[in-house]
Amino acid sequence: MKTKISILILLFATFFSCKNEVKEEVNIIENEVQTDIQLVQFHTEHRCITCNAIEKLSKETIKGNDKISFVLYNVDDEKNVKVAEQFEATGTSLYLYNSKTKTKKDLTEMAFMYAKNEGDKFKTELQKEISAFK
Repeated sequence: MKTKISILILLFATFFSCKNEVKEEVNIIENEVQTDIQLVQFHTEHRCITCNAIEKLSKETIKGNDKISFVLYNVDDEKNVKVAEQFEATGTSLYLYNSKTKTKKDLTEMAFMYAKNEGDKFKTELQKEISAFK
């Protein structure tokens, strides 16, 4: 019985210590961007055609929308390690992030599916995701 209680206490303590660590890392993004909603893309040092297409199409989709900003991070750059860890990003990936609610939505699968050959579909799907994201 004491073992079960000890395990529960350990899990409880771990959960809350991790939660505080993530909150601290979220502040990195909040300090760099002026909008509440960000479209966050991660990439590696050596970028592929699809990675470049995701960036280009993302910027085109949100152009003129002053309520959402685009943020680009190189996961290979030491100064971006904490942000990459927060999003669990190790390579090219795309997320919506709300700095007020601290919610994020992973759009990586959609981005890779449409960015290279279906630019219009990418923009349509991204706009749908942005509209639905709060």
